Amino acid sequence: MIALIAGAAGQLGRALQATAPAGATVIAPDEARFDILDAAAVDAIIAETRPTHLFNAAAYTAVDKAETDADTAHRVNATAVATLATAARAHGAKLVHISTDFVFDGTASTPYPPDATPNPLGLYGATKRAGETAALANPDALIVRTAWVYAAKGNNFVHTMLRLMRERPELRVVADQVGTPTHATGLARALWALAAANARGIFHWTDAGVCSWYDFAVAIQEEALALGLLATAIPILPIRTTDYPTPARRPAYSVLDKTDTWALTGPALPWRAELRLCLQDIRDAA
Repeated sequence: MIALIAGAAGQLGRALQATAPAGATVIAPDEARFDILDAAAVDAIIAETRPTHLFNAAAYTAVDKAETDADTAHRVNATAVATLATAARAHGAKLVHISTDFVFDGTASTPYPPDATPNPLGLYGATKRAGETAALANPDALIVRTAWVYAAKGNNFVHTMLRLMRERPELRVVADQVGTPTHATGLARALWALAAANARGIFHWTDAGVCSWYDFAVAIQEEALALGLLATAIPILPIRTTDYPTPARRPAYSVLDKTDTWALTGPALPWRAELRLCLQDIRDAA
């Protein structure tokens, strides 16, 4: 397998490089060389490197900012995906594209299967759904929806919570939005496995289990204390979504059904076990 990664410097791009299977050749150019907004540059680098697989780990993920920066979000999350899908098909590469739970409205009460009807609540989700449609124009494309992604490096909920737990006397965290965290390392391994299985169409991947953002924050503090990343505990108080207004609406329930994926990859680890592994990496890198 020869894998070309777009967005190689991001948290998922780094995880893909770190978990590449034996025998795989990984090409991870920086953004200056692999600008997904430049169609000519995309075609040129794919023609030059001749990958068997093109992993798109690049995305516009500023959910709230997308409400006022829709053009940029659409260019990165949709237009660029169409460019990648077209170029991949022209050069015989398989496109592996990452999408999100935000394509759903969160009104379900059971996990969303891959064929559930999308109904995004905001512009970010709408651009990601448009990207899915663009990717699916390539019949061999693989789309993997995920949620609540974090890693030992990068801007994410885990690092934000650790910082705030050191800076503030207490935290208030939303408790009525339910989903599942996803450690980028586990997601990357799943992507490699799905690619090796020549999966196509839409699949779902997160860690195993269900929690709220409040539950996640509590677990971060408990695990960080046990690992010596935090010196003292602070109160963490549950609040409602209405107590923490944001420009973009979030789905209240965004648990994804991974049954089809796990049939090919094996089951994910529980989300708290993956969190512990990530925090151990943060501790070891300190």
